[in-house]
Amino acid sequence: MLRLPEPDVKTAEVNGITLAYREIGSGYPLILINGFASTMDTWNPPFLSALSHQFRTTIFDNRGTGYTSDTDAPYSISLFAEDTVALMDTLGIARAHILGLSMGASIAQELVLAHPDRVERLVLAAGTCGGPEMVPMRKETWDRLADKRGSPAELADRMFSVLFPKDWLATHDPWQYCPEVHETTSEENAGRQAAAFFGWTGAWERLPEIRCPALVITGTADVVIPPENSRNLASRIPGARLAEIPGAGHGMQYQSQREFSGTVLEFLRD
Repeated sequence: MLRLPEPDVKTAEVNGITLAYREIGSGYPLILINGFASTMDTWNPPFLSALSHQFRTTIFDNRGTGYTSDTDAPYSISLFAEDTVALMDTLGIARAHILGLSMGASIAQELVLAHPDRVERLVLAAGTCGGPEMVPMRKETWDRLADKRGSPAELADRMFSVLFPKDWLATHDPWQYCPEVHETTSEENAGRQAAAFFGWTGAWERLPEIRCPALVITGTADVVIPPENSRNLASRIPGARLAEIPGAGHGMQYQSQREFSGTVLEFLRD
């Protein structure tokens, strides 16, 4: 059963589900799309604060995640993209900047390819083109990422071990950098998301069709979505900018918040 949402969480009926979202700030619309099994409260508060000072920033839970309901419909990257567009319709947002993180970058690619008129600027953070051209993570990395057993603290420690480089963890306490997370995703729905992500046929052949300004950003020490994936994306999207944060892992929004926020804001303001 879904927990009752926080007071500032709103809901919208889209595509047969009740989708939970939050809006922060004002200005030109900016939509953030979560990664694998992640909820909207995993976005880094300082990052959201920086964005919301200049943009009407919308964050939300993908179907079957956190406060958002689901149906028996098979999960797919395209379905998540259509959910996002349906939310934009409900909020009266005809066009927006789109930022997708990790699996959210895959969703963002499907969104811009299916609805190019809805995207002003595109940010693909720690993303991959999917399909046979994807550079995969190591099996032991996936095993830790997909393991949802144990207490919240044990789960968090496993996540930290793949989100951040070992040398950074040796000198930093990740609990001081990451937000307190209250929402959850069931093992079943996490598995359904994983099947959708790894079953995605990818966008490699279609990437040259993307015509809006695009930023591709990665951490050079990312073991979840190796940085070669971002380099490949940038090479296929016409005019795309590639930004690499030295030494940053998959959790670059926490580990390197200033560099990550600054790069994104500079691109969106350009």
